[in-house]
Amino acid sequence: MTGQELENELHAVLGWWRDNMPDKQQGGFYGRIDGYGQLHEQAAKGLVLNARILWTFSAAARDPRFERKKSGYGDTALRAYEYLCAHFYDAGFGGFYWSLDAAGKPENDKKQVYAQAFAIYGLSEYYLLSGNAAALDLALQTFDLLEKNTLDLALNGYFEAYSRNWVLLEDLRLSEKDANEAKTQNTHLHVLEAYANLLRAAPENRRVAAALENLIELFEQRFIDPQSAHIHLFFDEKWQLKSDIVSFGHDIEASWLLWDAAQTLGKTEVQERLKPLCLKIADATLREALDPDGAVLNERRNSDGRLDTDRIWWVQAEAILGFLNAWQMSGTALYHEAAARCWQYTQAHLRDSGGGEWYWRVGRQGEHFPEEDKAGFWKCPYHNGRMLLFGSRTNVIHTPTG
Repeated sequence: MTGQELENELHAVLGWWRDNMPDKQQGGFYGRIDGYGQLHEQAAKGLVLNARILWTFSAAARDPRFERKKSGYGDTALRAYEYLCAHFYDAGFGGFYWSLDAAGKPENDKKQVYAQAFAIYGLSEYYLLSGNAAALDLALQTFDLLEKNTLDLALNGYFEAYSRNWVLLEDLRLSEKDANEAKTQNTHLHVLEAYANLLRAAPENRRVAAALENLIELFEQRFIDPQSAHIHLFFDEKWQLKSDIVSFGHDIEASWLLWDAAQTLGKTEVQERLKPLCLKIADATLREALDPDGAVLNERRNSDGRLDTDRIWWVQAEAILGFLNAWQMSGTALYHEAAARCWQYTQAHLRDSGGGEWYWRVGRQGEHFPEEDKAGFWKCPYHNGRMLLFGSRTNVIHTPTG
């Protein structure tokens, strides 16, 4: 496996999104293409999807290897930015709506903190691409809203979901399959990711730096189990643990995002604390979740050891990137081997060579599930696009032998 292979797949994935998803009739991007390849023109348009498109295409357009005009990545990023500002942004109360109807009118006006974080992530990346000060200003305004309205000043951490005018909701769930708890690993991880990118865009902003350092410490003190190195998923408002699931994808994703945050923060003492911890998380995923065929399993329930063995597209993408990061941090060949084996599996089984993009998931016996989206509220170019973009820059992963 070479960096060129990853780059070729990056262009294939981003080309699919660039060519298939823009809604030329009603603006922005379509809300859904199902697993059969059927476009749903009237599907709702989600903030998470639009913000992730904004980040992905801005990051790709910033890469000096690619001709911006030829690739169209910059134009796609601009389309996402303009639609985000014109339709998702709430000029009355600040922040961004959760979803719009196909015509671009608010459908669900709640303020889910997870989704606000992705708006910050995309806006800050677009600023780094374009130098557009309005994009950075909007990202910083959203940061201020989260710090003012969603940070628990008494016990720390960020609450999950708010009404349009920033009143805490009773139903805090990000999706139907999530627990209705006040503080979650998933939201905190992506707020951390967003704040790290915002600090890259505004490196002199001390408030952003302080908030990022606080999030790093929350992961050290609250989310990461010191014995197992797995990450706890759900807590109530008083930090009482409410989950019994190990999410291997979130574990390995956190291992590299925490390291990235520490490097962005630039404090030597934080990096010295985090380096062995990030490697311990990656090692737990390597030992417990890497199947003999190279795929990384989805979840394990601790109470009875039950495994969810499905191969989810985003889990494989984060595993490849996380193992690659661990190898770069440590020089340990086992991580290098794991990244290559996971890519081999992904290329052979998750990549849809006929229809384009990747399948949502594949079963342990290779079965597909076409009822699940190819593109949609949660199926975006962000996980695989980011892995392919960052991984292709290394040009050092090779196919294992034996």
